[in-house]
Amino acid sequence: MKFDELKSQLLARIDTEDLLEVKKINDLIRLHELDAECDKVIDRDGVSIIIENGKQKFIKSHPSMNEKMKINAQKIALEKSIKFKLKNTPPATPAATVEDKPKRGSLI
Repeated sequence: MKFDELKSQLLARIDTEDLLEVKKINDLIRLHELDAECDKVIDRDGVSIIIENGKQKFIKSHPSMNEKMKINAQKIALEKSIKFKLKNTPPATPAATVEDKPKRGSLI
């Protein structure tokens, strides 16, 4: 992912004079970078790892899987707290009314 492009797009959607909002964007980008690092480690090692403790041997999920879930929760919370500017959207076209269509007979 191109984090510089993502950062510039996100900064374009906030008031850059508000330093707290800019910090939130920087924190969000950092979380995306950490998430990408977790992906690399999981791709390298697999989603599960084998733990050997003496004669005991068992499989458990990769520790980065838990970290990814924590990072994702943080990203969602941070995204909700960012005050994004609303984009100008074109007005919705009016929906067709029932009166515009021919009536159909009853099935009963």
